[in-house]
Amino acid sequence: MRILAILAITFIFSGSLFSQDVVEWRGTNRSGNYPDQNLLKSWPVNGPQLILELSKIGNGYSSAVLYKNTIYVCGKKDTMDVVSSYDLSERKNWETAYGRAWNRTFPDTRCTPTIENNRIYLVSGMGEMSCVDAVSGKLLWTVDALTIYKGEPNKWGVAESPAISDKAVFYVTGGEETSVIALSKTDGKLIWKTKSLGGTSAYASSIIIEKAGLRILLAQTANDLMGIDIENGNILWSFNLIQYHTGESGKGGNTNTPLYYNNEIFITSGYDHPAIMLSLLADGHSVSIKWTNPDFDNHLGGVVKVGDFIYGSNWLNNTSGNWMCVNWETGKTRYETKWFCKGPIISADGMLYCYEEKSGNLALVKPNPEKFDLVSSFKISKGEGPHWAHPTIYDGKLLVRHGESLMVYNLKN
Repeated sequence: MRILAILAITFIFSGSLFSQDVVEWRGTNRSGNYPDQNLLKSWPVNGPQLILELSKIGNGYSSAVLYKNTIYVCGKKDTMDVVSSYDLSERKNWETAYGRAWNRTFPDTRCTPTIENNRIYLVSGMGEMSCVDAVSGKLLWTVDALTIYKGEPNKWGVAESPAISDKAVFYVTGGEETSVIALSKTDGKLIWKTKSLGGTSAYASSIIIEKAGLRILLAQTANDLMGIDIENGNILWSFNLIQYHTGESGKGGNTNTPLYYNNEIFITSGYDHPAIMLSLLADGHSVSIKWTNPDFDNHLGGVVKVGDFIYGSNWLNNTSGNWMCVNWETGKTRYETKWFCKGPIISADGMLYCYEEKSGNLALVKPNPEKFDLVSSFKISKGEGPHWAHPTIYDGKLLVRHGESLMVYNLKN
């Protein structure tokens, strides 16, 4: 009965059964919520205990993950995106180039590894999809998907961490030939491609949800949010997002993975684009607007749902933003507070982890719809560039990446 209860809780929270043997972008169902328990509820003045520090991992804005007591992280070295494996004593096991890095503005690596059954799925900044063996580092297959399927990246290149199903790995190409493709996890061969709805790719990674007996990929291009049947690539519905991008700044810049809970889909991006809550109708074939919030335009840091509320930061301009709490059901703003700058947010064990992007202050915050309830904070001083990489939590360890540096902290007593 206990096992059934745990499975039921997992299903209710995520909308789909999530394999604990998978590590990927933003944790369980890509929600920003990590399942670790019994973590510190306050930190010493200099932060939790630093137990590991890696350098020269390659430049990147992507997250590091921990899989089977091994750290995996991507970075840009010279003109290539590479994925590296490290043990917990700082020893590098291997390093493998998996594709060409984006070669224009903001070229640093953006892909967080998706790992299942000792296979790592990746997308390079130039749209090459690859699979790497997690034990040996051997490149198992690679497909120049952007070129083959005539994809069209947005102005800052490909910024996607691939979603996977039992059979397929998915990638949003954008362009006039197709919008999304599914490749075989085994050998990279094409399983299906959707029709094209037009528009370039976006900067958001996709998620898979379950509704009405369907498994649905929620994928975004610059123009649309799409619900795609993962079995055959049929677009069940689409919702035009670019109609809300009224300014030229960030037009088409859909930047965040959707949140899904209880038949509702939350979408947000920066640049004064309003946050949107959509209701997924009973048959899974259409959506309708439930509410919008013009102030909750999260830029690059993601949002989390804790209890009945959504927490994250908004966009005032490219270098500033406030921290917010919004009611999931009504869309009403509960608070908007200045704390250094906007940035990434995750949650675990009933607490928020807020990492502001300008100067690297990292805070432990109690979820409180009345105020930004700061408990502890310290500053990440190693590394260079903006603090855009989302922190991650595995096995009681907090992984914080800044540029070519990775710090691992102990969150247990």
